Amino acid sequence: MDSSSTVVVLPYGRQQIEEDDIAAVTQVLRSDYLTTGPMVARFEQALAQVTTARHAVSCSSGTAALHLGAMVLNLGPGDGVVVPAITFLATANAVRYVGAEVIFADVDSATGLMGAEQLLAALQRADAMGVTAKAVIPVHLNGQCVAMEEIAAVAQQRGLAVLEDGCHALGARYGAQQQHHPVGCCHHSDLVAFSFHPVKTVAMGEGGALTTNRDDLYRRLLRLRNHGMTQQPDELQQPELALDSTAQPNPWYYEMAEPGYNYRASDIHCALGLSQLGKLTRFVARRQQLVDRYDALLKPLAPTVRPLTRVANGRPAWHLYVVQIDFTELMERRGLDRAALMRQLRVHGIGTQVHYLPVAWQPYYRQRYGMLPLTGAGHYYAQVLSLPLFPGLSDDDVDRVVATLQQLVS
Repeated sequence: MDSSSTVVVLPYGRQQIEEDDIAAVTQVLRSDYLTTGPMVARFEQALAQVTTARHAVSCSSGTAALHLGAMVLNLGPGDGVVVPAITFLATANAVRYVGAEVIFADVDSATGLMGAEQLLAALQRADAMGVTAKAVIPVHLNGQCVAMEEIAAVAQQRGLAVLEDGCHALGARYGAQQQHHPVGCCHHSDLVAFSFHPVKTVAMGEGGALTTNRDDLYRRLLRLRNHGMTQQPDELQQPELALDSTAQPNPWYYEMAEPGYNYRASDIHCALGLSQLGKLTRFVARRQQLVDRYDALLKPLAPTVRPLTRVANGRPAWHLYVVQIDFTELMERRGLDRAALMRQLRVHGIGTQVHYLPVAWQPYYRQRYGMLPLTGAGHYYAQVLSLPLFPGLSDDDVDRVVATLQQLVS
């Protein structure tokens, strides 16, 4: 096949970078600060405003955000942390980074979300094994929200810290219509972690952030993302070295009370993030329009192909467009398993992905905890496929995706 006949493949997700985004980054490149400059604070202030949280702290990735969250909650060896089995690797790995143990929870087979029922079952399993649960990391999946009020009630009853994984759900809201809470508000949690990877609704290239309403966590986050360093006068512990003859801090002096990491986000990343954050409402609305179009066009393909089951309360901010497919029926009728369907779609210029293999089934976790009975996660994984979804996708693109899918499965 020559290059002129190469099919351009629609990815399952991608960033939308516009001229003002490029201008914002260019302005930083022409400035005095490429990192640790004013754009970092401006981005953090804007994110705090969007989420209504008291504080926002930027960092180098969503993974770094989860790791920092585990650190400031003082999780460590001997502690158990409940994590839903359907999520990206980073949610569970952050627990292991600090030496704590992962307590995998099952999820609802129709939504992939962990609810109070699955959380309680995981806690009961941990109790039976003699593992002391100290925290829970609920995951807002695909842009739909966990019922945080119910999770928070269980957490309060059991004395658990709560670190929300909001990496899929910036711009989403949860709760009843009269009491919608933006993801990131920390109304039912200690911290919320975000990712700004290119496939997310807001892109920084690579980047992440945490929001919190707790001043103590905020100040420690600032230290831990920067090697554990501080120059704050009230945090300095060695006055004989820190202070000059007038009892003022020496201008060069800093201290490290505990090791941290180089998890800073640069001004370049934050300039892009700030520009993109100003488009959050538009990006979320366009994604919803595309989801509505998919939903309507897919109706004739039911029950073989159907949209992901919707959560009753709240307002999603769709990160992924996930369909649920009866691959057993499709294999019997058309001889197509999931891999074969994905390859056929790609031949037609349509990229897809599977989100996710249950993390508990990864070799590292299977060797550590054994093969856990996660029937909900297993059923969810067996039937999902992510179709293209991003703001730059056209209505005609959606029509072509569905028409091709219909041709292959009918």
